[in-house]
Amino acid sequence: MDQAIVAADTAWILAAFTAVSLMVPGLALFYGGMVSVRSTLNMVMMTFGGFAVVGVLWIIFGYSAVLGDSLGGLGLLGDPLEYIGLGQLLEAPAEPALPPALVAGFQLLFAGITVALISGAFADRLKFGAWMIFAGIWATLVYFPVAHWVFAFDSADGSVVGGWIANKLAAVDFAGGTAVHINAGIAALAVILVLGKRRTFPNAPRPHSVPLTILGAGILFFGWFGFNGGSALAANNNASVVILNTVAAACAGICAWLVVEKFREGHATTLGAASGLIAALVAITPACGAVSPMGALIVGAAAGALCCFTISFKFKLGYDDALDVVGIHLVGGILGTLLVGLLAVPEAPSGAQGLFYGGGLELLGKQTVAVVAVVAYSFIVTFIIAKGIDLAMGLRVDPETEYEGLDVSVHGETAYVMDSVSMTSSTKHQPDSVSVAAESMTTKAASTVDSSS
Repeated sequence: MDQAIVAADTAWILAAFTAVSLMVPGLALFYGGMVSVRSTLNMVMMTFGGFAVVGVLWIIFGYSAVLGDSLGGLGLLGDPLEYIGLGQLLEAPAEPALPPALVAGFQLLFAGITVALISGAFADRLKFGAWMIFAGIWATLVYFPVAHWVFAFDSADGSVVGGWIANKLAAVDFAGGTAVHINAGIAALAVILVLGKRRTFPNAPRPHSVPLTILGAGILFFGWFGFNGGSALAANNNASVVILNTVAAACAGICAWLVVEKFREGHATTLGAASGLIAALVAITPACGAVSPMGALIVGAAAGALCCFTISFKFKLGYDDALDVVGIHLVGGILGTLLVGLLAVPEAPSGAQGLFYGGGLELLGKQTVAVVAVVAYSFIVTFIIAKGIDLAMGLRVDPETEYEGLDVSVHGETAYVMDSVSMTSSTKHQPDSVSVAAESMTTKAASTVDSSS
């Protein structure tokens, strides 16, 4: 490979790495704005804390477990000892190629963000220590194996064996619809079933700062171009097509969610726009390299409309998915992965052919197998992990902490200090003036549930 091309590719992935890294604070703001003022910092801490734990594990053995040579050639898990500590990645490759250290760093972000996504489902009630332990165990037993299935490809000379979904099954998942979004969404559902509902469910606290949530959504939107475009691993036409498809789906998702919301609720809301954006981005993640721009509009619109409907299922079925991780990431991820089997065009970077373009049912069947495998494995193992932690130390905070909010009780901080009175009250572990006002607003609005919260 020409050295100039490699330099351009390296520069692009470095830029994509920077964009994806911004998704961490973006997610913290997106989630933080949607919770009560009394638990805002706890939500932020769960995002950053989970990300940090996974980052440490990734350096020690996670990269090796995901991208190492598959144990026994089975395609189930990379050898966790092959690149332990990543000391082998310090030297430049002998032949012109992307620096292995850059690939390792880029994939670290995927791992950390996947774990952080799960945290939104548990707002207002999960012990922070239990969350940090869960994050490490879940990444080790669930994310690393599933990411190996999806992201590890066989080497050209056959000396390295990758994951079974990417190679033996040959399902299409360009940037992580299965390993990231479906994985996080179904894991969230498993933990919710162990953790239980908030004391106020179904009348949960309303979002304390919609502007923060919109800011977070905008940062996530920016980062998603690095997430999807960077997955091309080159500065070429493939990355360009992926980026075009990503923005097309995002626009369609916003419009579709707002239309459905207007007909259902009578209002097109700001939170609805943010939710439609994220739902579409989730759905296009596996499909961004497989569909045409028109196909991307269909994927985005379908995700915006379907996810707007499905987030209300939690009230009918009785599971407390606080920030709609299940309704958006699980449903959107499944939808986008399956739509590849219908809408994939051979001219797109993935080169796959869907049912609607003469490809028959074969690709749809492969996509379905990938979805079922990830859902089944992730749900079962996650449920066992959550149950084990609950028995060992308890997952849930005590009722008093849940009532007062987790920021002061768990972290000894408040998100906003309005005056000296609130400063004094926060040091005594009492609700500050903003919290009292927020609680009053929540009480008055108890009969009205925000579908996007």
